[in-house]
Amino acid sequence: MFNKKFMEELFKPQELYSKKALRTVYDRLAHASIMRLNQASMDKLYDLMTMAFKYQVLLCPRPKDILLVTFNHLDAIKDFIHDSPGILNQVDETFRQLIQTYSCLSAGEFQLIRQTLLIFFQDMHIRVSIFLKDKVQNSNGRFVLPISGPVPWGTEVPGLIRIFNHNGDEVKRTEFTTDGNYVTPQREGSFDLYGDRVLKLGTNMYSVSRPVETHMSGSSKNLASHAKENIVPNPLAKEELNFLARLLGGLEIKEPGGSETGFRLNLFTTDEEEEHAALTRPEELSYKVINIEATQVRTRRPVLAGIRADPSPPVEPSESPR
Repeated sequence: MFNKKFMEELFKPQELYSKKALRTVYDRLAHASIMRLNQASMDKLYDLMTMAFKYQVLLCPRPKDILLVTFNHLDAIKDFIHDSPGILNQVDETFRQLIQTYSCLSAGEFQLIRQTLLIFFQDMHIRVSIFLKDKVQNSNGRFVLPISGPVPWGTEVPGLIRIFNHNGDEVKRTEFTTDGNYVTPQREGSFDLYGDRVLKLGTNMYSVSRPVETHMSGSSKNLASHAKENIVPNPLAKEELNFLARLLGGLEIKEPGGSETGFRLNLFTTDEEEEHAALTRPEELSYKVINIEATQVRTRRPVLAGIRADPSPPVEPSESPR
């Protein structure tokens, strides 16, 4: 991705990519790794990435902060490859090209870049669960702009009107109240190769708080506390699974000769992972297994084998398929 020739092509002055060209590049980048996705999964991943990027661009406090978002992306990549000096040098070189190309642009030029990007995404309103949960996106797919938090660097907290005379001297001040709770930013994010970007847009959205998160209402607090109570595992869960396995003829049933057949339910990736989980499980979360004997299990096994092969329910002659 950070191949020198590829980066040189990207930094050449050019028209904005079309949506089709962007999708093609995205598909090839995704499949350059060991990841393999079918069409439906790729569509969902592409939608998630484009909406996340639209969110980051839309909520930038000032147009120039788009560069800080990009730096956050590259900082995260550098964390992944910190022990690979060759690739790290390629990313640092991309950093330098970004600084050289964009640090000298005016606020108006950054605003033009921001507006161009937003026009590109303006008809995309895909709902994303994490944004809906945090109430930064409405049910119609549109994002919610914050009315609180730090104002853009270099600006003042709203609430004051200054009136000047024809000589440019201030002659009167009028204060007004605002609906939001704005504060002055403590410092500007770093635009250097290394430094604190301050801005959290562009960082892992699954591990940081987004700026528009709202206080929970009473009902939401009750739901959250109820969900916390449900963290305690159900002691009957293992027994229910064992009962299912016994009914399917795959629990403690061996064919002549000692070979196991039938159905086995494994919730872990490997047997070693399952054994490790069992050994490290806290004593208070361990439950004794209740063995439930299902009558006529062996005689029902041919029927159950058919169910395993084709789990769809049979349709009676008197029923009409729906």
